[in-house]
Amino acid sequence: MKFMSKALLTAAALAYSATTVLAADIFVIGGKPDDPFWSIVKRGAEDAGLVVEAQGGSVTWLGPQNYDNLGVDAAELIRQAIAQGADGVVGPDWVPEAMDPAFQAVVDAGIPLVIYNAGGIQAADRLGALNYVGAVDYLAGVAGGEWLGNNGAKNGLCVNSLPGAANIEDYCNGFAEGMTNTGNTASTLPLPATAQGNVTAVAQAVRAHLLQNPSVDAVFATANLDAVGIVQGIQQAGKAGKVQVCGINFDEAILNQISNGSQSCAIDQQGYQQGFYAVSILNGHINYGLSIPTREILTGPGVVDASNNAATMSGASEGTR
Repeated sequence: MKFMSKALLTAAALAYSATTVLAADIFVIGGKPDDPFWSIVKRGAEDAGLVVEAQGGSVTWLGPQNYDNLGVDAAELIRQAIAQGADGVVGPDWVPEAMDPAFQAVVDAGIPLVIYNAGGIQAADRLGALNYVGAVDYLAGVAGGEWLGNNGAKNGLCVNSLPGAANIEDYCNGFAEGMTNTGNTASTLPLPATAQGNVTAVAQAVRAHLLQNPSVDAVFATANLDAVGIVQGIQQAGKAGKVQVCGINFDEAILNQISNGSQSCAIDQQGYQQGFYAVSILNGHINYGLSIPTREILTGPGVVDASNNAATMSGASEGTR
């Protein structure tokens, strides 16, 4: 089942409320409130939360105000969840060296943990979490590099606007492997952490890099708004139609870029599913002792390009893709 309508979720929630008084207060660590990708993840978590709330529990979303000091800020959010009496915690392992001690505190306190979005099953096993829900970031990068390499790109550039974040580093490293697998080359352009989500800053950096490195014919984005900035930077450099763009995640703006030909593809990790399944798994475990025998529930990578863009648009318009 790809999507569950709100009406169906509400009906399920009412059915639960009629038969049980169980309750679980689940805290979900995620991205900035205005981050296009994370708003989709949050929607998935909140939809799963309809059942949680019908059982008398709650789902609380905690996200940083910016990504300037991501690991430290995210670790503090995890500790806030413990302090506020969380019965379960869902979180991405973005910066292991900063966040793992906080996750370990969750486990040491006897609070069930699900890792999602970043870190993979390796982080889940290392930390003693129930499971991992999400894509494998490195393989998502490989998929983008191979798609571009197989579609004419010779010299690719990965724009890393959040250096030090493990998932972003994995995207760029995977992208390099994907380009290499197709007999091509790749490099990385690191930007200050303040650049992620700053369309103007990304556009200016990409414009300057392309003018200095005219052989670059493909650019890979590691975030939604970065892809918008990259397209603008390509246009400002006078290279529209000459430099392909692919990137991690998408929203309606990205799908429109694919429709008008300014972006070639996007790598889908299905953020809605990440939020929905992570909360559902944790709630079932807390209330009923349920477990999922499949360890590592993968939500990607998939590739969205001109061939399936129209079909994907319907999910984006509903805020689930």
